[in-house]
Amino acid sequence: MSRAENLLTGVLAAADIRINGNRPWDIAVHDDRFFGRVLASGTLGFGESYMDGWWDCRTLDVMSDRAIAARIDQRFALRLPNLWTVFAALILNEQTRRRSRKVGRVHYDLSNDFFEAMLDPNMQYSCALFENGDDLAAAQLRKLEWICQRLRLRPGLRLLDIGCGWGGLARYAALNYGCQVVGITISREQFDYAQRWCRGLDIEIQLRDYRETITDRFDRVVSVGMIEHVGHKNYRTYFRRAAELLEHDGFFLCQGICRNFSRVGGDPWIKRYIFPNSMLPSAAQLMRATEGVFIVEDIKNIGLNYDRTLLAWEENFRDNWPRFAGRYGERFRRMWRFYLLTCAGAFRTRSLQVFSILLSKQNGAVKNVLSAENHAQATARVTLQPIIDHVTTAPISRA
Repeated sequence: MSRAENLLTGVLAAADIRINGNRPWDIAVHDDRFFGRVLASGTLGFGESYMDGWWDCRTLDVMSDRAIAARIDQRFALRLPNLWTVFAALILNEQTRRRSRKVGRVHYDLSNDFFEAMLDPNMQYSCALFENGDDLAAAQLRKLEWICQRLRLRPGLRLLDIGCGWGGLARYAALNYGCQVVGITISREQFDYAQRWCRGLDIEIQLRDYRETITDRFDRVVSVGMIEHVGHKNYRTYFRRAAELLEHDGFFLCQGICRNFSRVGGDPWIKRYIFPNSMLPSAAQLMRATEGVFIVEDIKNIGLNYDRTLLAWEENFRDNWPRFAGRYGERFRRMWRFYLLTCAGAFRTRSLQVFSILLSKQNGAVKNVLSAENHAQATARVTLQPIIDHVTTAPISRA
């Protein structure tokens, strides 16, 4: 046994993960270069060596859960890729208007049919909200209704969706709550898709960064799964921009993934292969950025649902992979599987959360926001049947 193998075997033992063991969460090593690569590059080398086929694991999500719970990733915090990630985040604004568009080109512009195959009919690429008996489609529909209730939507209100994705939330708010919606995205593919899918509704889709000029004002602003791409140097700008676009008595709902600790760098593997220039905030970082701009009315944590959401996406991805194998290749398949399943493990072990933060404007005119009647309505269990009776979802391939 080499020194590198001996060292890494000992590190993994802290999480009860064995090299070439026979349990589902054990690691089967196919190339001995794996050990040195992980010791040198930490989580980046761990993910890259999986993409290259140097090792396998039958249940990546369970392995990830165990490794994170044992804080194995922290053993590699001083490796060069991690240090460079922190250094770059400190000296650069990695999410300027120009740099922020990279994640659109690399990730969200992969292809609309690929995301159709993986996601639910409402094309929700964020945490679902499950109740007993829900499949992914029902859970994502429940999430959409829950968001609309939290925003207290009603007919005639103007809603801005920052980072609108493929337009699923915009459609839902227009169809079920009679809202006039403007959605903005930096992804060309999402823009084209949402324009087609929302045609004929009171919805306008714009291809723009949230910092670009928008002259209108809105009764409500919502941003789901966008805060992960804002960056610590821009949180204050992000919240101030939302406040500028919001009417005096309006609400802003910011919902996204957060870490338990405040940091400035992201995971080097995720930043290189999945979400370029991404960074997960902590709740503390977001709260500091809202000071003097917004009043925090309510915070909910739905992160426990993301484990199940990611597993459902991975199942859809696996079932539909034969359609895309020739286009993307085996290394992409392994990359995508590593991304979905290790993230599922991270949410399972509670190292990541999803906070849904309802905000009103500082010095705004909102009164009795959480009266007993409104609070009961906002927190009531969502009943899906009436929603299903009235919602319109489009079929696969919305050309």
